[in-house]
Amino acid sequence: MHEIIKKEMLLSSDAIKKVAKRITPDINRAINYIYDCPGKLVTTGMGKSGFIARKISATFASTGTTSIYLHPAEGLHGDLGLLSKGDVVLALSNSGNTQELVAIIPFVKFNQIPLIAITGNLESVLAKNSEVVIDASIEQEIEPFGLVPTASTTVQLTIGDALAVAVLQKKGFQIHDFARFHPGGSIGKKLLYKISDLMHSGPLNPVVTEDSSLQQVIEEISNKGLGCSSIINQQGKLVGIITDGDLRRFFSHGNIDLSTSASKIMSSNPKCVHIEKLAVEALNLMEKHSITMLPITNSHNEVVGIIHLHDLIKAGII
Repeated sequence: MHEIIKKEMLLSSDAIKKVAKRITPDINRAINYIYDCPGKLVTTGMGKSGFIARKISATFASTGTTSIYLHPAEGLHGDLGLLSKGDVVLALSNSGNTQELVAIIPFVKFNQIPLIAITGNLESVLAKNSEVVIDASIEQEIEPFGLVPTASTTVQLTIGDALAVAVLQKKGFQIHDFARFHPGGSIGKKLLYKISDLMHSGPLNPVVTEDSSLQQVIEEISNKGLGCSSIINQQGKLVGIITDGDLRRFFSHGNIDLSTSASKIMSSNPKCVHIEKLAVEALNLMEKHSITMLPITNSHNEVVGIIHLHDLIKAGII
């Protein structure tokens, strides 16, 4: 059965590629209508197209374009009050003749609200009454009877998401803007948490000088409980790091002299991260080099803290 899955997915992919080849510069008008919209983008559609319209609305809303979904049937029973002059309507319908959707078109036209259609029927009522028509027609659905919207709704979703991406790029939408709309969950945490929010600093930061004895290093690591200690020179600059692993390797070679200086066993020039960086950048560095802790430095390469992989896990960054 897995071959059926592969075949049907490839059919959907092929449908998207064919529709993409038919996209013309006229779609720029749709982008401009949404970009210049002084009100909100209202998406609408019935049935499966309605679910896709909801998702497209959510994508626009999460990328800085005020957007809501209007159910056409509910619109006929009072919800047309959601629409006002200054809005833009993005309507999805494969046939373009869905009764409930066609019924709200007069209200949209009477209020001079621009109508953008994503439809598979360029001769439909919806297409003929829209300012911009995006051709979403396909040769066949992927289910054998051609009755259940499958490839057609996949194409609709792809067009809607592509429109959202085009508008956000036209707006100059940046990653910090994205963070404002996603304050919760791992996405928001990755974009909002800085190193300084999570690091161990002050008396919680394990630090010894390069001429400290191994005895002092062990005491510092034990007292701070992070399994490592940053090593600094007399000017407070980062020069190395000693971990539990470094200690085990040192002792495994038969070394027992606890007066050995930290500089003799430290890992020099360790990976570190600047205090103003995002916490996710520390995570990326840890993953790239397969390490679990990073010294935190300021612009003068002075050690101001340390961050452990467990801190990132606890904060929900991972």
